[in-house]
Amino acid sequence: MSSPEDFQPSNAAYLYLELADFVAGQIQRGNLKPGARLPPEREFAEEYGVSIGTARRATRELRERGLVITLPIKGTFVVDQSGSVSGS
Repeated sequence: MSSPEDFQPSNAAYLYLELADFVAGQIQRGNLKPGARLPPEREFAEEYGVSIGTARRATRELRERGLVITLPIKGTFVVDQSGSVSGS
């Protein structure tokens, strides 16, 4: 299973896209299961060593790809194949 330490961004792309791609890979490999909650943005930023703005943009990118959903007050969760959240 990959961890935040495995995230090694290059200088060739936008950092938020690389972070979104990394997390998307975690979801596709099953390391993040449907219903899994992503850390709050500040913790997410700290875990991956990025700014809060980068974490926020990566989360937005994941939402736009349909991989996660953000529920007000509850958090951001990985969605299942049908687009619904399991376990919330």
